Amino acid sequence: MPPPGVPPAVLPCGETALLVEVGGIREVLALHAALEALGPERLPGLADLVPAATTLLVVAESPAVLTALRSEVTTVLASSANWTAGGGPSAPVRARSDVSAATGDVVEIAVHYDGEDLREVARHTGLSPDEVVAAHTGSTWTAAFGGFAPGFAYLAGGDPRLEVPRRSEPRTRVPSGAVGLAGSFSGIYPRSSPGGWQIIGHTDVVVWDLERDPPALLRPGVRVRFTTASTDSRSAGGRRG
Repeated sequence: MPPPGVPPAVLPCGETALLVEVGGIREVLALHAALEALGPERLPGLADLVPAATTLLVVAESPAVLTALRSEVTTVLASSANWTAGGGPSAPVRARSDVSAATGDVVEIAVHYDGEDLREVARHTGLSPDEVVAAHTGSTWTAAFGGFAPGFAYLAGGDPRLEVPRRSEPRTRVPSGAVGLAGSFSGIYPRSSPGGWQIIGHTDVVVWDLERDPPALLRPGVRVRFTTASTDSRSAGGRRG
């Protein structure tokens, strides 16, 4: 990430990609949305956009189109005077990040708030367990980038009161469907695996399914609203709004 006050950097990454370093996740989401909004007419030869916490990887179909893609990325960055680290894009670009970059999807995820760490999260935040649940369900989150396993999405944009550290001792096994918090992010474990997130509940929604097209339910730009599951809820897929 560029130091505070330093403009974004557009760096070569192999022969067919550019790595754009910006100030943080808000800037990544805004840049991702702004580039996707241009469409194939303005970005011919774009193969993929891969967001991360402070970078956006712009992947070209071939080296021949990389110069043109760099020009468009530079133009988008130049459209705002405030892309410096710790700042953020100006209002016209940020507005585009308030909706899904690709489809405008809003996925509702029903959660059973029975997680082992719910009371620990309450202690960290100074909230009651019920207030933790209200804060988690009261925000519209955005899938910012993919994580350690296929289908795992780092969800950003939640209530800032829910920012908590990872567990001091990671669990050797976190079950599939576990809903957790870590730092400023929320996430859903797509399969059973070790993990150190603070688990506040679980969902029956399947976030990674190879029989689905696309397999990942929560792709970058998709917005997520968590709801409290009824006792008889057994949904296999998130409800779209």
